[in-house]
Amino acid sequence: MDYYLLAGDGILVEEFAYGEDHVTVGLGGAMWTAGSGGWRGAGSFGTALRTDEHLLATVTPVDRDRAAQVYRGLAGRPLPAEDSLRGHFGDWVRFATTAPLRLSLDDTPPGFAEKRVYRVLFAKEPRDAHLADLNATWPGTTDGGIPGGRGRAGNDLFAWHLRRVGSGIAWGLDVTVLLAGDSPAVVGEVLRKLTADVRRRGLVPLATERFA
Repeated sequence: MDYYLLAGDGILVEEFAYGEDHVTVGLGGAMWTAGSGGWRGAGSFGTALRTDEHLLATVTPVDRDRAAQVYRGLAGRPLPAEDSLRGHFGDWVRFATTAPLRLSLDDTPPGFAEKRVYRVLFAKEPRDAHLADLNATWPGTTDGGIPGGRGRAGNDLFAWHLRRVGSGIAWGLDVTVLLAGDSPAVVGEVLRKLTADVRRRGLVPLATERFA
């Protein structure tokens, strides 16, 4: 689950749902604000804030421990367990999905069973210090100071970089995957780990798409 502080007096809890190929298919959420009396579903609010610069400015990504600390200070009781929070989600927002766009016939290198290309979209603007921190955190290479890296999970290879997309209005984490065919499930684990790395630096994830 992802946790956010809302303008200092509220908490937003969210969870993405993913399809078999690890693209985003849904978003559920619950929100609590001081004086509201309880948690309420916030899937629609979560999608709205991602397109509203003023709302985004009030949102700060945090981990569960920080959210629990703030909630106890405001509500005077422990933050509910995650299973309990899911019970307040209400209706999930469903994401439209399409088959990956095949840009070429097959450019999978010899020795690998499949090549995949993903993009995780993010809202908000990172601070220079956050970009520098990612550069220091991720192994491998970077391009012109833009965070990126390379890694291996078993026999599968991953390469990624974070850059501006959409004429500079958003950020995209582009991830290229070369699968050896052993365990495609590792793709989801790597994507979630990289997404969490970026989110911890202040960006808000929008969706995970697959291009090829």
